[in-house]
Amino acid sequence: MYQLNDLLHLMARLRDPQHGCPWDLQQNYASIVPHTLEEAYEVADAIESGDFDHLPGELGDLLFQVVYYSQLAREEGRFEFATVVDAITRKLVRRHPHVFPDGDLYGSPELPRLDEAAIKQRWEEIKAEERAEKAAAPEQLSLLDDVPNALPALSRAAKLQKRAAQVGFDWPEALPVVDKLREELGEVLEAMSENDPQAIAEELGDLLFVVVNLARHLKVDPENALRAANGKFERRFRFIEQALREAGRPIENCDLEELDALWGAAKKAERELSCG
Repeated sequence: MYQLNDLLHLMARLRDPQHGCPWDLQQNYASIVPHTLEEAYEVADAIESGDFDHLPGELGDLLFQVVYYSQLAREEGRFEFATVVDAITRKLVRRHPHVFPDGDLYGSPELPRLDEAAIKQRWEEIKAEERAEKAAAPEQLSLLDDVPNALPALSRAAKLQKRAAQVGFDWPEALPVVDKLREELGEVLEAMSENDPQAIAEELGDLLFVVVNLARHLKVDPENALRAANGKFERRFRFIEQALREAGRPIENCDLEELDALWGAAKKAERELSCG
């Protein structure tokens, strides 16, 4: 089987100025980013759908993105793939003092086993120390530093809220969040009554932000929840399309009442399938 060094060699060949691939030679950091995001989602999709036969291939595609960035950096004299491996290994050793108490990757720790809360607290403390080290100006250090802008909006909202909660800026439980949700919905309705597009967009954003907060309090990942809802909608809509196809009826000729009845049939079919 090919090994990691073979993949690194392949990447160097693809970027060879004389004999490499014309497409690969045109790429840069920014042009590769969309591919990286797409490959990450394909990994998530394979896991979500239980497609473990294709998961190695999807993970390979994602690994190739790291190799690609490392090759670009190598050509510019910035760093190499080995630097990436070294950096993540050092970081994980540092963030797991309960496993590597003396900072030795291959040492044999003999420590009392910590509970999950203590491990989580120490993890956050170490991350805070790392943020402080990175800060150009310590007086400008923020808890929200290093929450990536490129994250999907729902995931980023959850991370921002989680960070703020570390210093007590949070509701104590879920029910007050529900009250806030009703308040934000009222503000959306008010903006709608005034027919103010800018205000509607702003209030909808606030509403979504509170929905994420409610999901966080209920221990639900909002990104995964919406992905699941998307999948459910897609399944049911395909059911409608198939039912109309079998009936020889174009979907464009159906009114909302008929489509809604088929939607109900799709829900009923899913319930019977889950029960069966």
